[in-house]
Amino acid sequence: MKKYLVGFIYSLPVQLVMLHFRRNQVLLIFWYILFATVSGNFLQSYGANSLYLAPEYLGNVNALSAAIVGFAIGVYMMSWNITTFILHAKHITFLATTAQPFLKFCINNAVIPVTFLIFYFCYSIPYETNQELLPVTDILIFSAGFLGGFVLAVSIAFFYFFRADKTIYRGVQTVMTTANKNYERAVKRKPFQYHRGEMRVDWFLSARLGLRKPRNVKHYSPEFLEYIFKRHHIAGVIAVFFAFIFLIAIGYFFDNKIFQVPAAASITVFFAILIAVAGALSLFLKSWSIPFILLLYLALNWLYQHDILDLRNKAYGLNYTNENERPVYNRDSIRQMAAPANVEVDKNNFISILNAWKQKQQTDKPVLFIVDVSGGGIRSAAFTLNVLQKLDSITKGGLMPHTVLINGASGGMLGAAYFRALYWQKEKGGSINLQDKKYSEDISQDLLNPLFSSFVSRDLISPIKKFEVNGYTYIRDRAYAFEQALNENTHHLLDLKLSDYKQAEENAEIPSIFFNSTITRDGRKMIISTQPVRFLMQAVKDSNSNLSPEPDAVDFNSLFQKQNAPNLRVLSALRMNATFPYALPNVWLPTNPVIDVMDAGLRDNFGQESSLRFIDVFKDWLQQNTGKVVLIQIRDRMVGDWDRPNEPSNLLGSLTKPILLLQNNWFKLQDYYQGGQMHYMHGSYGANFYSITFQYVPAATEAPASLSFHLTASEKKDIATALNNPANKNAFDAVVQLMK
Repeated sequence: MKKYLVGFIYSLPVQLVMLHFRRNQVLLIFWYILFATVSGNFLQSYGANSLYLAPEYLGNVNALSAAIVGFAIGVYMMSWNITTFILHAKHITFLATTAQPFLKFCINNAVIPVTFLIFYFCYSIPYETNQELLPVTDILIFSAGFLGGFVLAVSIAFFYFFRADKTIYRGVQTVMTTANKNYERAVKRKPFQYHRGEMRVDWFLSARLGLRKPRNVKHYSPEFLEYIFKRHHIAGVIAVFFAFIFLIAIGYFFDNKIFQVPAAASITVFFAILIAVAGALSLFLKSWSIPFILLLYLALNWLYQHDILDLRNKAYGLNYTNENERPVYNRDSIRQMAAPANVEVDKNNFISILNAWKQKQQTDKPVLFIVDVSGGGIRSAAFTLNVLQKLDSITKGGLMPHTVLINGASGGMLGAAYFRALYWQKEKGGSINLQDKKYSEDISQDLLNPLFSSFVSRDLISPIKKFEVNGYTYIRDRAYAFEQALNENTHHLLDLKLSDYKQAEENAEIPSIFFNSTITRDGRKMIISTQPVRFLMQAVKDSNSNLSPEPDAVDFNSLFQKQNAPNLRVLSALRMNATFPYALPNVWLPTNPVIDVMDAGLRDNFGQESSLRFIDVFKDWLQQNTGKVVLIQIRDRMVGDWDRPNEPSNLLGSLTKPILLLQNNWFKLQDYYQGGQMHYMHGSYGANFYSITFQYVPAATEAPASLSFHLTASEKKDIATALNNPANKNAFDAVVQLMK
């Protein structure tokens, strides 16, 4: 028994695994990310596992999309083999004198890759069954596609290396034959002796998976063995170079849908390149790797600071070229914008919109709706659109004509803006049925794959292509890919400028929309609208106080009046509203000093703050001209959310709980604050103010739809079903009663 145990431990496959854990911890991080992503332990709430388990290509999850991901996994595994072969060749010199040494290394180095493949299918098959709701036949075809792509990648790699092996072997065959003959004549056969720096290997797997003992290579000079390995190293570097060219090509032709490969494929090929680069740094620079990386960072930072390297994302349509006319962003300038005279001008302007709305109503005291929608990725977009469709149905088309304002954050605004665009097209004579379920399918379509694919192939590899919007030039990056995907999903109905909506909003043909975002410099809210809204820049002043409140919001139109603010692309306004950290790049704006904005949910994930301030500002007009003011709130999560407390389940969770306290309770803190605001408004406004809340409550509270730009088939079904939960049924009934 001991003999077999020793033989197992000192077999090459086991020794290589042990060597990786001793010396390749950096490279193993990539394996950890893949394992953790597939299992749902890494960014599952943002849908990362769906990128691998349900990859989309040309809008479909099928055998072809699986084959592309399988091919990328094959490329990654071959990069792993190439890199570790280069790094560890000096420890296994006996392979240099065998036929097809790289093939034998790959076979013996297959423990981690084969484990991953088994692991992948253990998660993939249940996921396709339970989340994508695929029948058994489709799952088998999907799995076959993945394996087919994987086998193709490995076959191409081995074909390439077989040819390289033959070329190398022909070049050294004479030397090897002579060395073997001289060695046999000079010494008697002795047991294999291990030199310092070599691994002890008693057995290894041959090309036919048979057990072989390593041969003695003492009769070969170190220079000769090094020459053989270097030839293989060159072949490996060439292979990785082609993978790099592949990503550049994808980035360059990304606008063509054929080149918009599944995000999992782009990410995996990028990992393959990173592994190769990390291996190269370790091999050639050794202890100088860290100083080299530090110098590289300093060089890039210098280029960035001197505007030579400028990859910051911009708001498409805004003028960044008139640098001498950029507005000053400081306390004095913001206070000046919110001066009483300016506030009165904007209030009077909006009162004219309210009067235009009043003239279109059938009664002297109509019901006025304000719709707030919450952030929450595509799940919020889908839930918002589903709620608005049903509200339109039960009010017999009365929802939009009675709505003055739509406001909110992130994903919910995608659904609300699309519904408003559909309504406008219908009002202009378009053949549109607002209750058609195809529109909820449109807004539920994937945005995550083009986003991550562009991040890898453009942002990181080849950020060189540019495009033009309304006369200005910008870089094509993942933000551009996001907007284009959203544009395609919504059939180009949102491909407009802010100014294109201006007249329709002024005439009250459609509700006004406030697109919000958060200024990272100081946490102020940036409010984007077709009209100037300086009356929202600060809280309403208490008449009993001499203190003037500090402006906590900024009016986009007024701040960028010299940067052609009305020229802003509506898709960009939506993106700025939904700029989730890292998933989308922060948008920098042309001020002095420069500011940048990100997701509106950081400041107000539910849209309520601006809406209540709007009601407070126009309270006198509303009380004189409306019978009821109804605030409809559409949320992607339950109020209170008692079912998911933040309780750590392990030691690490306990240690990090104080650090992550604010992050884990961010939305609850907003709920508490806004609950107090709502209470105050009910008392301040009077009996004719009503608030109604619709909330997405998953059928299984422990498994809500992911907070992501991607939804599975089961998640889409769950979101649609959530309309029928008792709380939402009561809310729909309440709207009908208030309309009477």
